[in-house]
Amino acid sequence: MSRNESPGILYPPASIAVIGGGQLGRMFLQAAQRMGFRAGVLSATDDAPGAQVADWSVVSPPDHLPGLRRLSEQAEAITVEFENVSAPALRWLAKRRLVRPGWRTVWVSQNRIREKSFLKEHQIPHAPWRAVLTAGDLDEAIKALGLPLILKTASSGYDGKGQIRLERAEDASSAWSSLGNVPCVAEQWVSFHAEVSVVVARGFDGSAVTYPVALNRHERHILDSTVMPAPVGPIVSMNAQSLSLAVAQALGTVGVLTVEFFLTEAGELLVNEMAPRPHNSGHLTIEAAVSSQFEQQVRALAGLPLGQSDLTRPAAMVNLLGDLWADGEPRWDAAMRSDPGVKLHLYGKRTPAAGRKMGHMTVLDPDPEIALARALAARRVLTAR
Repeated sequence: MSRNESPGILYPPASIAVIGGGQLGRMFLQAAQRMGFRAGVLSATDDAPGAQVADWSVVSPPDHLPGLRRLSEQAEAITVEFENVSAPALRWLAKRRLVRPGWRTVWVSQNRIREKSFLKEHQIPHAPWRAVLTAGDLDEAIKALGLPLILKTASSGYDGKGQIRLERAEDASSAWSSLGNVPCVAEQWVSFHAEVSVVVARGFDGSAVTYPVALNRHERHILDSTVMPAPVGPIVSMNAQSLSLAVAQALGTVGVLTVEFFLTEAGELLVNEMAPRPHNSGHLTIEAAVSSQFEQQVRALAGLPLGQSDLTRPAAMVNLLGDLWADGEPRWDAAMRSDPGVKLHLYGKRTPAAGRKMGHMTVLDPDPEIALARALAARRVLTAR
């Protein structure tokens, strides 16, 4: 029997699954397989990164009832790799199988109006904002928040997509039109010192752990590099971890939750976004932590005790975008020869494109800034001709 006598707990070789076949699903599946679970995926195609490594696959849109039914027939427990999953679909699945995180966590996280209303309700610090459903709402937001401000679509935005900086009141109509005149949030412009994130793992029994704070650097609104632990001092680190735990507990999430913050010049932490899943900034935990964020996702889904989140060594990660393929295949051998400590992760995506996340590299070093310098140097070697 794969199921323990305790309700809500699964033992290997139980069959567990993830909705979504991207790189996050792929790394979840690999972590599940290392623990001895049979790991499956519901994926839009049979050649997605997750489907390439899964023990079994269901090829279907994530909200298609026949696909969901097949998924429930093969998996004893189900999680997600992205937040834009149909909440009603998760509610339907939860009547038949363990689903973690629950539909409410995903429902709140997938819409910025709901997300920011949640933060306000629970007194979690965040930038002032207004919901924009009409042109009049945008005019009122400009009066209340001032300019510049950031206009973001309420749903489906990521990596800088679905948002625009509004500088002048006379451009308000064209700015909202450029986003499709869909429901949006207007956020007060925040002059920040740094962007940091915290990955939290929370079990079904309410126990929770956090990883050290990560310092994130972005290029073109896409995460470029992460350093962990972030050089932000013990007070900021403690506050970021405490706020992240408060978010996870208030949501009642079971699984992995990532909270992204702006760190202002005055040292104030403001929640920017949250994601009910592993996060790009946590990829380095595969090598750098006692238990990776993906292993924690497996443990939480199966109802097993969470692992240690301590780092074995400081680390840095750099993303590998499709831009690196502009002049041909990157020189993987040269990069690894230049620094034998580099750990390479490629996601199995067949077609590189500018801005598309194709993989990442991680370096461990006693000094996190040296780890970053080494990772950046190895990435530069990839395109040296």
